[in-house]
Amino acid sequence: MKKKLQYLEWKLIYVGSAEDETYDQLLESVLVGPVNADPPDPSKIHEEDIIGVTVLLLTCSYTGQEFVRVGYYVNNDYGDEQLREEPPQKVLIDRVQRNILADKPRVTKFPINFQPENEEQGEQPVPSPGHAVENDSPGEQPPPPSPDHQPE
Repeated sequence: MKKKLQYLEWKLIYVGSAEDETYDQLLESVLVGPVNADPPDPSKIHEEDIIGVTVLLLTCSYTGQEFVRVGYYVNNDYGDEQLREEPPQKVLIDRVQRNILADKPRVTKFPINFQPENEEQGEQPVPSPGHAVENDSPGEQPPPPSPDHQPE
């Protein structure tokens, strides 16, 4: 079943004062969507990886350079307690439930060159996404596996 989400809004805001947001200026606002996402195709997932924890990634790029990635942990398991305790040898895909931990996103930022014309003039490019910086909510322990999956 296709899950219909609402619009995503990206804002570019110039902060005029660190102490008073009334001085902030909205430079641009872009709505993307509505986002319609099909569920993942189980035939493209190793059967042993269908049940368990994985990650859903939302990425944003500028001129082909990824600069932000938001990862959400996803737990796939049987809704039925008996199936969880005694899983069948072959996964019963129609009995698997997906739980997205939307309240604990992991944000990774990548430095990129926002002025690619500078590269053409012989200036040094900004470091590549291999120099990522992760941000977790302060004081929280990060969940076990990392959502920093590099797209193919």
